[in-house]
Amino acid sequence: MFDLLRTRLHQGTRTLAYPAVMPPLPDRFRGRPLIDTAACAADCTLCVDACPTAAIIAEGGRAARIDLGRCLFCTDCAAACPQGAIRYDQDHRLAASARAALVVAAGEPASPLPIALDAECRRLFGRSLRLRQVSAGGCNACEADTNVLGTITYDLGRFGIQFVASPRHADGLLITGPVSENMRAALLKTWEAVPSPRIVIAVGACAISGGPFAGHAEVHDGAGDLLPVDLFVPGCPPHPLTILDGLLRLLGRLATPAALTDPAS
Repeated sequence: MFDLLRTRLHQGTRTLAYPAVMPPLPDRFRGRPLIDTAACAADCTLCVDACPTAAIIAEGGRAARIDLGRCLFCTDCAAACPQGAIRYDQDHRLAASARAALVVAAGEPASPLPIALDAECRRLFGRSLRLRQVSAGGCNACEADTNVLGTITYDLGRFGIQFVASPRHADGLLITGPVSENMRAALLKTWEAVPSPRIVIAVGACAISGGPFAGHAEVHDGAGDLLPVDLFVPGCPPHPLTILDGLLRLLGRLATPAALTDPAS
């Protein structure tokens, strides 16, 4: 017993100081894909052809827009580009409150996408949010990164956000997976059981656009065609900090993106 207490005291605080301090991300972390339009060769669409989910949209014979809601962050586009015009930044702030906001211009500077929840919802949920998580045919990658938020490292509960077992105790749904036909009825019934007002959060490329399963006859290409989505969190899967950042900005808990402090800066 004393050995355990001594070890625990020696370990110190395990919970991240986020959002007051931004923890360092590993070098392999893949943020938003950026295309250097100056380096991008004319009449070259190799990156477009390489993308497995048609996330890169060509116009005028070159890459023009990137749909983060479709992107798997697989780096196939970067590997296919002979000019080295594609790279991935280290910014974890990828969530947006509108599906259209996830489609960004290729040469547009990286910046956090807009998120806004109406004042009444912020008043109701800003200090206490209960979510029912629905895995609508996912591979469990997004589900795993969502579950990580409940560990002592992230301690989601300190922000007043918790996952609940019953939709009748929830303020909204957090959906993962492409919404398979077998899960459609279950998802809709779960939504109907959530009391109003209620919100919907789509986490991962599958829940946003169908991901690699888009267009398949047995999936519904995400939750957007079935339910009104208030927050889109892109990724395959999204990093836990990407999910947490989206939740906090949705609730107005992060006043401005500049409030984050990078210890390396």
